[in-house]
Amino acid sequence: MAEKLETIIAGEICLSKEPGSSMKKWREIFGISQTELAQFLKVSSSTISDYEGGRRKSPGIGVVSRLVESLITIDKKQGGKVVKQLERDFKPKEEIFNTHEFFASMPAKEFASKIEAECIANPSKLKEMQIYGYTIIDSLKAILDVPVQDYIQLFGKTPERALIFTQVESGRSPMIAVKVGRFSTEMRPSIVVLHGPEAGKVDALAVKIAEAEKIPLLVTKKPIEEIAKALKEFES
Repeated sequence: MAEKLETIIAGEICLSKEPGSSMKKWREIFGISQTELAQFLKVSSSTISDYEGGRRKSPGIGVVSRLVESLITIDKKQGGKVVKQLERDFKPKEEIFNTHEFFASMPAKEFASKIEAECIANPSKLKEMQIYGYTIIDSLKAILDVPVQDYIQLFGKTPERALIFTQVESGRSPMIAVKVGRFSTEMRPSIVVLHGPEAGKVDALAVKIAEAEKIPLLVTKKPIEEIAKALKEFES
């Protein structure tokens, strides 16, 4: 779970419009001073201050990863109180989100073929796209039970993935969730798959949202167990 927690925090910082402010927020959540963090990272306190104040250019993923790992390590040395609380808050909802990562990129066209899907929006984008994993989502539970701030868990290690929504009738609710999720996490999936409905019965609004967000929208009726089996060999 610690690795998942690191991914969630690092993802929020990297995707924030003000990464320095996000860095400061997380440092303060962990109750760690700039001086303490700087000593652990073997940098000057002014370096931390400059990042947090936006006086240095936005940190790369390497800097952010080191910072997040340091916060978690320092907290664990102090008893792990904050980490334990955050792990409870961010505990993966396994019955709702089922994330899978590929060991290498997969052409989106190949992915669509493997799951026997038809593309009903933005087919041209499908031709040029690569994805690195997929997430199976119980659409009813996700919409009813998952707070917006938890939507980041949909994206596993990267947003360059397909979100497969199950128990779909028209596709309207999943696409609204994707749109709302983009505003809350600043992340969007590479592909959305609606599992179950006929292509001709997908809600027009769902297609319109997909087109506006420039997300290829696929539909498939292939059983979820067979989809998982077809993609298993590509997983890390």
